[in-house]
Amino acid sequence: MILRAAGYLIRHGPATQQERWEENSGYSPSTLASNIAALICAAQFVRERGDEATAQFIEEYADFLECHIEEWTVTTEGTLVPGIKRHYIRITPTDINNPQPHENPNQGTLFISSQPPGEPAEFPAKEIVDGGFLQLVRYGIRKPDDSIIVDSVKVIDAVLKVDTPVGPCWHRYNHDGYGQQEDGSAYVGWGKGRAWPLLTGERGHYELAVGGDVKTYIKVMEGFASDTCLLPEQIWDEADKPDAHLYLGKPTGSAMPLMWAHAEYIKLLRSTHDGRVFDFIPEVANRYLGERKQCKSLEIWKFNRQVDKVKKSHTLRIQALASFQLHWSNDNWQTVKNTPATSTKLGVNFVDISISNNQQRPIKFTFLWIDSSKWEERNYTVEVG
Repeated sequence: MILRAAGYLIRHGPATQQERWEENSGYSPSTLASNIAALICAAQFVRERGDEATAQFIEEYADFLECHIEEWTVTTEGTLVPGIKRHYIRITPTDINNPQPHENPNQGTLFISSQPPGEPAEFPAKEIVDGGFLQLVRYGIRKPDDSIIVDSVKVIDAVLKVDTPVGPCWHRYNHDGYGQQEDGSAYVGWGKGRAWPLLTGERGHYELAVGGDVKTYIKVMEGFASDTCLLPEQIWDEADKPDAHLYLGKPTGSAMPLMWAHAEYIKLLRSTHDGRVFDFIPEVANRYLGERKQCKSLEIWKFNRQVDKVKKSHTLRIQALASFQLHWSNDNWQTVKNTPATSTKLGVNFVDISISNNQQRPIKFTFLWIDSSKWEERNYTVEVG
């Protein structure tokens, strides 16, 4: 089961069909964090069963994801908080059906659902933020004092945080339209996103990682509960509206109980008891928070992600879902190499091409499919730079 799951992530990623809010496709910090952590764990299980080759292949794909996190999900043109230009964004949108995906977090627009009729529904992706990047800290992929993490926390505090009588809470992301309307009336396909108590729990885990006060966040979450101790999906985030039975920091008409919020609360209690973040995975942290000597610099070409450039001193890994021989050249077809693909237990076959520092010309290649003895009948090109 674990092999099938890991194979699915490797075959279908790195862009996700839906990020954790189940609304947009693209390159999501929280999805990348969960995938990286999952793959490293999968590799541990595989290695325990004596399959070193498969374990290494899974780890190298996780390294590929990890080495691209900032490139895919950190804007360098931030405008939300003066003086902070580099920070994580909610998601870099892309069409997962396009083999040449959009991967630039400084460009592109993000469609946000649940907007009132006549109001804009598309916004610059680099100006939409959420707290999903905190999962990079929770799993042990980035340090809590990493400069981009710290700046990103400042951004979401400035843009998404709301103070209530019982303590702070955060919105999912700016321009969220999933919540009760401005006047407190019910959500009818559009509205205004309110603050989510589970995000206070997530922030509590970050505070534990960074050495801050955690018990305050536990008390805050408890303060958001109903009289019967149920945690809601959302709390009211504006001045009291007694006629509508809406009070700042208290449940709205959203789902209650929200199991995700209760789970986050229980994990925060456990984390406080243990003195460490419950989601923290030592095997992940050992790989990515140390000297990083074991990481291989990979660029991956596959049919659902046909990259057009590879950096010098990197390895270009060409993947396909069927057995093949790679017919390729690094000197504009003056000479030709034929390299049989290495098979894996994950439904993936691959060929690695090492790119030297003095390589100038692009890598050109095509496929001879072994099972059918047919050529791809198309050449592909990856520039070197």
